[in-house]
Amino acid sequence: MKSKGPIPEGYIFSKGYTNYLFSLLFLLYMFDYIDRMVVTSLFPFIKDEWGLTDRQLGSLVSAVYWSIVALTLPVSLLVDRWSRRRTIGAMAVLWSLATAAAAFTKGFGQLFTTRTFIGIGEAGYAPGGSAMISGLYPEKKRSWMMGLWNAAIPLGSAIGVALGGIIAANWGWRSAFGIVAVPGLIVAMLFFFSKDYKTVELIKSSSPRVKGQKREKTKMSTRDLIREFADKPSLIMAYLGMTATVFVTTSLLTWLPSYFERFYDIAPKQAGTKASLVMLLAIVGAPLGGYLTDRWHRKRLNARLLFPGITSIIAAGFCFLAFVVFKDTLQYVFLLLFGMTVTMFIPASGAATQDLVHPGLRAISYALAVIVQNLLGSSLGPIVIGGISDKSDLGTALGILPIFLLIAAVFFFIGSLFYKKDLDKVEVMEMEAGE
Repeated sequence: MKSKGPIPEGYIFSKGYTNYLFSLLFLLYMFDYIDRMVVTSLFPFIKDEWGLTDRQLGSLVSAVYWSIVALTLPVSLLVDRWSRRRTIGAMAVLWSLATAAAAFTKGFGQLFTTRTFIGIGEAGYAPGGSAMISGLYPEKKRSWMMGLWNAAIPLGSAIGVALGGIIAANWGWRSAFGIVAVPGLIVAMLFFFSKDYKTVELIKSSSPRVKGQKREKTKMSTRDLIREFADKPSLIMAYLGMTATVFVTTSLLTWLPSYFERFYDIAPKQAGTKASLVMLLAIVGAPLGGYLTDRWHRKRLNARLLFPGITSIIAAGFCFLAFVVFKDTLQYVFLLLFGMTVTMFIPASGAATQDLVHPGLRAISYALAVIVQNLLGSSLGPIVIGGISDKSDLGTALGILPIFLLIAAVFFFIGSLFYKKDLDKVEVMEMEAGE
């Protein structure tokens, strides 16, 4: 598909082609999370067939994140220094094939292995997609577009959880893996024939800023590359705030279907559907968070870290009311509110990881965020909550989640204090269209 039409200011392709690329990125992210989270609604079926513990079931989710932690940085180097579209297309093919392979597993070890390969395939997708969106759209729309893109996470998670329970109830849990693998494979093929922006040179300005005077450029040294990340407190705090919040969201995605099944004595199919509605409300939360952040960012520069700090506190309150105070109808109402507000942090903090680094290091910046949040958040959450559940019950385990949201808020607020100073250190470069 060719880029046709006028190219507006701040864009590198026409709006139509830019939105086409965004649509492919959105669909791939949605299928990413369908393939990643479909297993959670299959827990009751797998547990009955193989007699697994909650800790083992949780590890089937954590396995994906362990692989992502191990490989996201080297894959992101390919994204930033080689090609976003080729790397993303290859990753999507791999995770789709690994999901399909899960349909043929005969025991826990085999299923765990396929989950590991799903993570290998997904290792660089979030960094690659973030970098691509940051380059395709003007900076003033960055949080908004990141919010729209990240709406694919709850949508994919909800579809995966709901479909998994429905398919398993009718055709067996193995069929669920085979069916959800197909659409991602199709979209991955389309991505190989898309366009991209040119790889950004790793150069920096060696002369001070003087109005009206052209600045000299030099190649960045290894020390410069390290300082690009280590010398910015706001960036480090953004990574840590995202980590604490992702601990909560991944734990919720993993265990909410099982919670409804056990505490309300409903069938896995209904439990998955009920849980998916909570996750689905994040479709409102993520884009709304991005829109509000961009509006506030025009008046207050550090809004991209202040906003997630505020929403993390609000989400902590809803989570506490849902799992500690209320039951039945009121509990579900507060879970729905929690599902909407807990994802509002994503577009703002995600945009911050792109704002605060050299344009040629954006995928690597998000990769570092992924490493920290998956190592200490996503991979630990399902196991920690599963372990507490084994020793007490799942309701008690989920009741600790508000603590992590309050910790996230502290990190975001601290980071906001350094945001303007760190932003002044960032090199400004024009993006160019490529093949």
